[in-house]
Amino acid sequence: MTTMTDSSVREFKMPDVGEGLTEAEILKWYVQPGDTVTDGQVVCEVETAKAAVELPIPYDGVVRELHFPEGTTVDVGTSIIAVAVGDGAAAAAEPVQEAVAEEPKPEGRQPVLVGYGVSTSSTKRRPRKGAEAPAAAQTPAAAIQAELNGHGQAAPAAPAAPAAPVTGDRPLAKPPVRKLAKDLGVDLATVVPSGPDGIITREDVHAAVSAPEPAQAAAPRSEQAAPAPSPSAPSSYDTTRETRVPVKGVRKATAAAMVGSAFTAPHVTEFVTVDVTRTMKLVEELKQDKEYTGLRVNPLLLIAKALLVAIRRNPDVNASWDEAAQEIVVKHYVNLGIAAATPRGLIVPNIKDAHAQTLPQLAGSLGELVSTAREGKTSPAAMQGGTVTITNVGVFGVDTGTPILNPGESAILAVGAIKLKPWVHKGKVKPRQVTTLALSFDHRLVDGELGSKVLADVAAVLEQPKRLISWA
Repeated sequence: MTTMTDSSVREFKMPDVGEGLTEAEILKWYVQPGDTVTDGQVVCEVETAKAAVELPIPYDGVVRELHFPEGTTVDVGTSIIAVAVGDGAAAAAEPVQEAVAEEPKPEGRQPVLVGYGVSTSSTKRRPRKGAEAPAAAQTPAAAIQAELNGHGQAAPAAPAAPAAPVTGDRPLAKPPVRKLAKDLGVDLATVVPSGPDGIITREDVHAAVSAPEPAQAAAPRSEQAAPAPSPSAPSSYDTTRETRVPVKGVRKATAAAMVGSAFTAPHVTEFVTVDVTRTMKLVEELKQDKEYTGLRVNPLLLIAKALLVAIRRNPDVNASWDEAAQEIVVKHYVNLGIAAATPRGLIVPNIKDAHAQTLPQLAGSLGELVSTAREGKTSPAAMQGGTVTITNVGVFGVDTGTPILNPGESAILAVGAIKLKPWVHKGKVKPRQVTTLALSFDHRLVDGELGSKVLADVAAVLEQPKRLISWA
C-alpha cells in the first residue's frame, strides 16, 4: 500500500455560496474517486436555501475520497471531497481501491456516489467488520441497545437481543434513511435492522412507525395517566396512500421567510379591476416591431413597466424598514423582483436597476430571468437586494390573491388572469380584456394613501398605455 503524507491531500470544504447560509445539500457528484480534476472544474452541484449551485474545485489533482453521498445536507465549512495533489496525485487511486476491497460489493447497482448508497468514506469512518472492535460478536440489535446505554438513555428491549457492552457505534443507516427517520420522528436506535451487515433500511423505518407501542413499564407511582402519543411521530402512516415530502432547500427557506414576513410586517392589500384591452393591443404591436425581434414580449413586460412608472411618480413606496435603527430607508433604485415557480419551489430573482432600463432592455432582462429560473440556474446574488416584486398568478387562471411581501421589501403586486368580460366602455357594454390587480404593502412605511396612489397609477397606465410616454 502506498502511503501519502497529509500535505499531499487537499480537503475542499463546503463554501458559503449565499452570503451567510449555513448548510447545503449535495444534489449530484460529477466526479468519482480516482478521477483527475483541474482547477476550476465543476465537481458537484449543491442546493442551498436559495438556489442550486455548481461548485468548482480550486486546484489540480486526483480525487481520493468523497466524504458524503448525494442527498446529504452538509454544514458550511465541512470538508466534502479530498483531492491528492502534487506528488500524492499519482498514488491517489491505490488507497481508494484498497478501501473498496475491504468490504464485498453488494449485488445490483453500485452504491457509491448515489443518494441511496454508502460512500467509501463511510466505510473508513464506521468499520462494519468485527476484527477491530471488541464487541464484534454482538448482533446488530445488541449494538443499537449498547449505543443507547452508552448515551445514558433508557433503551427499549429488542427481540432476541442479549445484553451488550457499552459502545459508541451509531446505528447503521444510509443518509436518505436517516433523513426519512428524522422526518417521521423515528429514533434509529429503536429500529431493528434487516439489511446486510446490520444496516437499517427504509422498510425498517416504516415498520417502526406502524409497529404497535411496546408495553409500558410499571410506573413507580401508584397513579399514572395514559401515555400520550409522541408529538414528533405520527400515530399512523399509510405508505400506499400517503407521501411525506421533506421540506428543505429552497422550499424550507421560502416557508421560513413567508412566516417571518407575514408575522413581522403589517400587511395591507388593496385591489383594482381594470380594462387592459389597449395594453393587450400594444403587446401584439410590439411583437411585430423589429426592435423586439428575439425578445420576450408579453403582458408582464408592460405591467412591469407600469409599476416602474408608478414608483417613479411615488418614490416613497420603494423603501424598507430598518428595525434596529427604527428608520425607513427609501431606495433611489428599483431592483424589480419577479416571483418564479420552479421544481424546487418558489424563488424571487430580481432585475437590478430595472428603473434605468428601456423597454427593450427590460424585455431582455425578463426573458433571461425566466429562462435561468426554469433551468434551475438562478444564482443567490440574483435573489438578493430586491426592493419590490411582481407575482403573476394569472398564468394559473387565478383572478387575484393577497400576496405576502418578500422579506425586506415594501410592496408586492399580484396580477390576475386577463379575461374577456362584459365591460362598460364609452357608455355601452362591450366585451373587453379585464384583469384584477392586488397590491400588498408594509403599513409601517406605506400608508393607505401612498399605496392607493401606486395601485391607481399602475391601473391607469395599463388602461391607457400612452401614459408610458406622457408620464415619462
